[in-house]
Amino acid sequence: MKKTNKKQVAAWVLSLLPLVMIAAVYRRLPAEVPMHWDLDGAVDYGAKAQLWAIAATAPVLEAMFCFLPKIDPKNKNYDKFGDAYLGIQLVTLLFLAAMTGICITEALRPGTVNVSGVVCLLVGLLMVYLGNVMPRFRMNWYCGFKTPWALSSETVWTRTQRVAGRLLFAAGLIGAAGSFAPGDTAKFVLLLAPLVLACGLSTVMSWRFYREESRK
Repeated sequence: MKKTNKKQVAAWVLSLLPLVMIAAVYRRLPAEVPMHWDLDGAVDYGAKAQLWAIAATAPVLEAMFCFLPKIDPKNKNYDKFGDAYLGIQLVTLLFLAAMTGICITEALRPGTVNVSGVVCLLVGLLMVYLGNVMPRFRMNWYCGFKTPWALSSETVWTRTQRVAGRLLFAAGLIGAAGSFAPGDTAKFVLLLAPLVLACGLSTVMSWRFYREESRK
């Protein structure tokens, strides 16, 4: 079996981890479990059976990861960044497993986890990873920072991914550091504001790269 195939199998196994985690503790869970935390830290509860639907998100997402490249008109380009694409799958699935673990822990022992801090930290680290691998993405319709201008040429695409990757990396670092800020609102502001700014600047730069390319 090829190396990439082993990683793909690992991704499928990892996608089932949230379901396994819930099955292992389901009988011990209370009838209602934490489902949502707002900016003030208030918790919304739901029936524990809803956890199955949340956990099923992981294998459904993995199925999409595997299926979408097959119908992408640029599907041959995925071979050029296969390791990065598989890495995104693994990191995303780890994130979903961690979120499932938070729900389970807070259901069994409320107050154990600083939910806002941990979530912001995990999302920030996810952004750091995505920003790090984004410059390796080749042109496609499903993965990367896509704008009409980036999809116009390989040159504009490559320059856009490099800039967007650097900005997302920086935004992720700020968001991860902000997870230690006092107050839930401050944590989310330090996570979301840099992300919005990074997306806005990346869009503007993509347009600028297109204009430069058009003038040649």
